[in-house]
Amino acid sequence: MSLLFDRGPGMSDEEFRLMRDLVNRFCGIAFGEDAKYVVERRLRERLQALGLQDFGEYYRHLRFHVDGDAELERAVDLLTTNETYFFRESYQLQAFERELLPEIAERNAARKRLTIWSAGCSTGEEVYTIAMILASMPRFAGWDVRIFGSDISRRVLQQARKGVYREASFRAMPPEHLRFFEETSEGRSVRSEIRAMCHFGHLNLLEHGRTAIVGAVDVIFCRNVLIYFDAESRSRVVRTFFDRLVPGGYLLLGHSESLLRTTTDFELVHLRTDMVYRRPATPEAR
Repeated sequence: MSLLFDRGPGMSDEEFRLMRDLVNRFCGIAFGEDAKYVVERRLRERLQALGLQDFGEYYRHLRFHVDGDAELERAVDLLTTNETYFFRESYQLQAFERELLPEIAERNAARKRLTIWSAGCSTGEEVYTIAMILASMPRFAGWDVRIFGSDISRRVLQQARKGVYREASFRAMPPEHLRFFEETSEGRSVRSEIRAMCHFGHLNLLEHGRTAIVGAVDVIFCRNVLIYFDAESRSRVVRTFFDRLVPGGYLLLGHSESLLRTTTDFELVHLRTDMVYRRPATPEAR
């Protein structure tokens, strides 16, 4: 008897293990045993799009087809979670604005340059939030400010570059910052002076060499990203962050994330409303 809700082939335990390991090697995301149904459901549409009969064929396509690498990117795009909004985790942003930025402003006063990396920026709200904070601080007027947002999903990066958002993205937005948007038929659009500070690029955080395009940065935001990685991948990404930060630069993680049992290279800094990590200003021990 056919089932009305049977919409395609199922994924065996072995196929799930192969897919899970392939995704993990590619980008560091680790799926638990209980994620098989989610992986199956999200990837089933790709079997239909490619005319494949089952997940075994799909796995072989990913491994050996000439388009396998591009298809693996599409698969990861479907499997990743992209939940964000403006001024998320406001207590941390207050610490960034009131304690970290004044210190960095003094340190960089001579060259008047500030570079910030939002790693795993999703649809761009975090990048534009940082830009709005800086645009509201007179001390950075005339500075060369560059905020780089990266993500492994090309789909969300397209949305970030477009810079147009619906109401859900504004649920934590302080009203005074709405001046940085223009009303359009599609939603609120980020104004050009904010866009000019922001740049977006596709980046797999496990590809250490490619992260050189970010350059040396003063602050890295990587919030609620590392929680999806396995321990080895997390250590590799944190080492990349350490290498990209200038001495004395800061790493800001999500409220549920920690570098405990990951690295001892960073210093833990206690601020009034948050705890952040800092690359030591003195030569580090490797």
